[in-house]
Amino acid sequence: MGSWLVIAYSVACVFGAAIVRGYSGFGFSLLAITSLSLVLPVAEIVPSIFMLEIAASLHMLPGIWRDVHWRSIIPLLIGCVVATPIGVALLAHLPAAPMRIVLSIFVIVAVSFLWRGFALKTMPGPIATLATGAASGLFNGAFGIGGPPVILFFFSSPAGVAVGRASVIAFFLGSDLTGLAFLTEADLTTWSTLWRFLTFLPPLLAGVWLGARIFKHADPEAFRRWVLRILILLAVLTVGRGIAQMTGLLAG
Repeated sequence: MGSWLVIAYSVACVFGAAIVRGYSGFGFSLLAITSLSLVLPVAEIVPSIFMLEIAASLHMLPGIWRDVHWRSIIPLLIGCVVATPIGVALLAHLPAAPMRIVLSIFVIVAVSFLWRGFALKTMPGPIATLATGAASGLFNGAFGIGGPPVILFFFSSPAGVAVGRASVIAFFLGSDLTGLAFLTEADLTTWSTLWRFLTFLPPLLAGVWLGARIFKHADPEAFRRWVLRILILLAVLTVGRGIAQMTGLLAG
């Protein structure tokens, strides 16, 4: 594929993933990485995606600030920051592909319960909230999949869709800053990372704006169903990545 075609395809992928991010508050990383990995090396994509995630959250934060459930965000981020390096350490000792598949199956099962109307009566307490943040950090550090525990946490709670969406956005800002710090410490950010970030920033902002505009006119129940659909899509994509990795290992 020619260089200009690669750029055009990549911009389209970022724009599409950004619409989902602007609408639901999550999903950008996996959708973007899965589609961009068809034309670019994953190792070169990830640092730029972290920067784009941070830019998306900062762009959206003023509009959702009042809806964020800050009482939950603080313990979630504490658990995430504490458990992320543990997950990174586990990465060296556990096979990532089978664990990605197991986590995705868990997400699909949890989504099926939510689809049937399961919901918590009250917001979880500090210990459960801290544990959810730790699970997110552990999975993010070990397998690069930290979102599902927190997404399920908010969208199974009685907080409401606006509060859940806003809180997920705020949490990802903190967790993405943590992830980018680890990547920078490992010397995985370069001038090429910054160049890709600047190239993809305009379609990101345009897509996030469009997705957020669609959300303003969304029916709460319809929005909740779309969140569950996106979660299932992300889980299926993760299963596909895990199977592809296992197949590659077996073939090797």
